Amino acid sequence: MVLQKASNIVWHDGSVTKNDRENALGQRGVVLWFTGLSGSGKSTLAREVEKRLFANGHHCYVLDGDNIRFGLNRNLGFSPADRTENIRRIGEVAKLFTEAGIIVLTAFISPYREDREMARALMTEGEFIEIFAQCPVFECERRDVKGLYKKARTGEIKEFTGISAPYEEPLRPELSVDTTLLTPGEAADLIMDYLKSQDIIGIEGL
Repeated sequence: MVLQKASNIVWHDGSVTKNDRENALGQRGVVLWFTGLSGSGKSTLAREVEKRLFANGHHCYVLDGDNIRFGLNRNLGFSPADRTENIRRIGEVAKLFTEAGIIVLTAFISPYREDREMARALMTEGEFIEIFAQCPVFECERRDVKGLYKKARTGEIKEFTGISAPYEEPLRPELSVDTTLLTPGEAADLIMDYLKSQDIIGIEGL
């Protein structure tokens, strides 16, 4: 738990509500939280869904794990404490996106269930959609074009998820897509269908 250090501060509500923004944009502000091992297809799926949403006129944005570490989280490593802080910050940023009525897609390993639940707790019911990119470690390792798994096996990379650090699979994700059986396009179809079924996109009057 991160303690509030600043004092003498007050939350200020805006004159434009989340509902106002959603009505103007014709969508619901949610976070699609992709989780899975390195190489499981999280970023590929997030980019494919983003492309489809954008093509249909929806306002969306991908927060990618590597990209965030170039800026906002550049001071964080991969220790358990740093991983938790990484996800806490991303959860707070994702919440701001949802408040703006944006569909935000996050592609982070986010290996710990407790951290993912911390991010979920920031949102209201139905705003946090956990999508498990299901893929066994041997297949992720086979796909690894960056050679990260090889470096982890030799000890060159410490605390690498799936090799020398744990990954806790989601117990009850909103969606689970097996990326060994489905192409990115087929998996994106399932995700788009889910968004429509939950009245997040494609809603009359929105």
